[in-house]
Amino acid sequence: MITWKRYDRPPWMEKPHPLTRGAKAIILIAIVIAIGYPFLLVLGTSLAGQKELNAGGGYVLLPHHPTLEAYRVVLAGGVVTRATFVSLGVTAVGTGLSLICTVMLAYGLSRTGSFLHKPILMLVLGTFLFSPGMIPVYLTVEKLNLLNSYASLILPVLLNAFNIIVVRAFFQGIPEELHEAARLDGAGELRVLTRIVLPLSKAPIAVVGLFYAVSYWNSFFNAVLYMKDSSKMPLQVVLRSYVLQGQSMNAKALGVSVLPPSTSLQMAVLVLAIIPIVIAYPFVQKYFAKGVLTGAIKG
Repeated sequence: MITWKRYDRPPWMEKPHPLTRGAKAIILIAIVIAIGYPFLLVLGTSLAGQKELNAGGGYVLLPHHPTLEAYRVVLAGGVVTRATFVSLGVTAVGTGLSLICTVMLAYGLSRTGSFLHKPILMLVLGTFLFSPGMIPVYLTVEKLNLLNSYASLILPVLLNAFNIIVVRAFFQGIPEELHEAARLDGAGELRVLTRIVLPLSKAPIAVVGLFYAVSYWNSFFNAVLYMKDSSKMPLQVVLRSYVLQGQSMNAKALGVSVLPPSTSLQMAVLVLAIIPIVIAYPFVQKYFAKGVLTGAIKG
């Protein structure tokens, strides 16, 4: 058994060697460059003109004469603006409904005496092993008359088994004494959940909410599968049509004589798709870090 003197510290608490700190700094800098360079390249290209694109081989990191013409043209067309509002609405409503259903189900599964506790838990765990597949899900959506409706973008992915298990595990870690004290004061299960459990569970709920929001915002396959009306398409489908399929914009329909470079237009749409998540993440970052570390420390 390893023992330390009274004033000695464990090895992992000692100050790192300068070489170790230097190596960590180099690795972190490399990671930042690997992540930040593509984003800056996309942003710079969206602000560049045709001459700078030609001089830079099609992409520009730091344009000398930045212009917002590509953004003005993209937003003036109406298609991207409408698709952005569709994505924002689906993300907001879907994330809210998913969080409510996830919290309610996770809390019920965390109470061992709840109704049909074990069968429902096994059903949730079974989804990790068995997936219904695309065709049964499509037929179900069709039978429920949800095709070409915004509900088809939310209801088929309303619950995620992994998120349920994460929230359930946190709920189980809350001391039972708190539940018993609340019941002695006459509180029911719903009041215990809203007044005691939820205030103590901000970190995991914020993490799960971020997972749901990113999933709804980035989803495009369900829209392609279930939506037939092009006016109801979310932003990711429009982004895919412009960037991957090379769909072009009509200058006359947009009210301009000459369109900006197609590469700048594509990058502008891409930036508009990234911005909402970039803006939202800093507000939940502290909860995200805390939620990730919640299950790593016991006691």
